[in-house]
Amino acid sequence: MAQRTARRSGTAVARTEGKSETAARTPRAIWSGTISFGLVSIPVRLYTATESHDVHFHLLHKSDGVRLQNIRWCPKHERAVPWDEVVRGFEYAKGQYVAVTDEDLDHLPVKTVHTVDISDFVKLEEVDPIYYDKAYYLAPEETGAKAFVLLRQALEQTGRAAVAKVAIRDKESLCLVRPYEDVLTLETMLYANEIRSTKDIAVDGADVSPKEIQMAISLIENLSDSFDPQRYHDEYQAALKKLIDAKVAGAPLPAAPSERGEKIVDLMEALRASVEATKKKSSGEVDEKTPATRTRAVSSRRRKSA
Repeated sequence: MAQRTARRSGTAVARTEGKSETAARTPRAIWSGTISFGLVSIPVRLYTATESHDVHFHLLHKSDGVRLQNIRWCPKHERAVPWDEVVRGFEYAKGQYVAVTDEDLDHLPVKTVHTVDISDFVKLEEVDPIYYDKAYYLAPEETGAKAFVLLRQALEQTGRAAVAKVAIRDKESLCLVRPYEDVLTLETMLYANEIRSTKDIAVDGADVSPKEIQMAISLIENLSDSFDPQRYHDEYQAALKKLIDAKVAGAPLPAAPSERGEKIVDLMEALRASVEATKKKSSGEVDEKTPATRTRAVSSRRRKSA
């Protein structure tokens, strides 16, 4: 989002906001209702499961560095409109709108407005991650704690996830409910017709030899490890903050990276060199300054000893 904003007209400046205060606050439920499957109803609350640590930008007037204002302008009355005068509207004909209020939405004859309506239970590995949209946490109300724990443990022991629908923020979403630590996660999902076809961009006619495939498999095996999310960090955001600090202080900017991706001339030779390099690392010849590499080497030795 920060990159897209920076490319818009005008100069952009960073807005740094402390996230420690956000983390310290007690989570606030953004929705409450029930999980429904069969004849069982479990009262629950919904919480956002993720938070952004991105650097945010404002738009400035390039000539004087003054921050630009985003206003809601009414061309009929020729004045800015405050939020308390704004309503949502649907354009049913060219230039013709009908206003839709929150009270109107309460009249929707759809039970997913207040219910996570479970229709199926599926194996988690059957769901391609391309369908995932946004993650939330589900926690029980006090009166539904036992039924909530029962559902979570049953999902854990069967290796299943619940496919459901729920209406959040003016949209009914397909969702997947699955166990996560001591709660349930609700992952909103895209519908099938929202996933674009790959037909027009698929690669055809690339002849790959069995030796190249085997070499690629060897490279993958040498770099294989168990997934540890704590091992990965957003290096771009860290570098961006350092660049901003340097500009604020009037200090020289960090040196631009010297390494550039080079065009592959001989694929087989590139694969062979990569396999040899990773083989040395996986056999224990690692740089002690690289924890991720050291972890791969330890895991590799454990696999071999097993």
